[in-house]
Amino acid sequence: MSLRGTSYYVVKGIDGMTLMQLREWFNHNWQELQSSLLDGSYTPLGVRGVRIRKPKGGYRQICIPTFKDRLIQQATSQALSRRYEPIFSTNSYGFRSRCIAHQALLQAAEYVAEGYNHVVDLDLEKFFDKVDHDHLMWLLGTRIGDSRVLSLIGKFLRCGIMQDGLISQRLQGTAQGSPLSPILSYIVLDELDKELEVRGHRLVRYADDQIILVRSEEAANRVHKSITDFIENRMLLKVNRVKSLPG
Repeated sequence: MSLRGTSYYVVKGIDGMTLMQLREWFNHNWQELQSSLLDGSYTPLGVRGVRIRKPKGGYRQICIPTFKDRLIQQATSQALSRRYEPIFSTNSYGFRSRCIAHQALLQAAEYVAEGYNHVVDLDLEKFFDKVDHDHLMWLLGTRIGDSRVLSLIGKFLRCGIMQDGLISQRLQGTAQGSPLSPILSYIVLDELDKELEVRGHRLVRYADDQIILVRSEEAANRVHKSITDFIENRMLLKVNRVKSLPG
């Protein structure tokens, strides 16, 4: 299956329900849906897996939830955004409303003008596919006290992916293409932002692309090593050492 030339928003999930059918279903079943969310019994279906070819080779794995699950994920994402947006770093752009790439470029240019002209470019290897579920749930648990919300997010993280007629369990990663993926990914990356800010570094991040600006080559090498250790040992992610170089 290919998404080329097709809007993601009209692609059906594995249950075959269309957007128009969701509207009719919701009108007759919203109370039952609400009850299942409140008592914790709601169980999401699996996602439809779609591989999209990257311009430079390889594939990106996209996950298409059912329309019912998309509805709930979008509502959950909005609730999480209200709680987390006030604490997110002002040096991070992407995945956020009113934050664009041009702003990130302007911020980087300001740091360079101040003399921070050596760049540590950190590339997270297959970030969306490698997010550790246990670590993410721990991060969420530090700010969310409602066990029902945490349980629901955990179910969405673990629900299976159907590809080529087979369903496989997802043991890590956030489902890129789902409404919840951006905010969950941002919560993971905010841990890195906070660590860099505590260390006094100048940083600019757009989505999962991160650069740190320092004053010397020596500092760049030192920061590259220490932050790589933090990412891999604390955040349980993988740094692509071929693409991530101090400079």
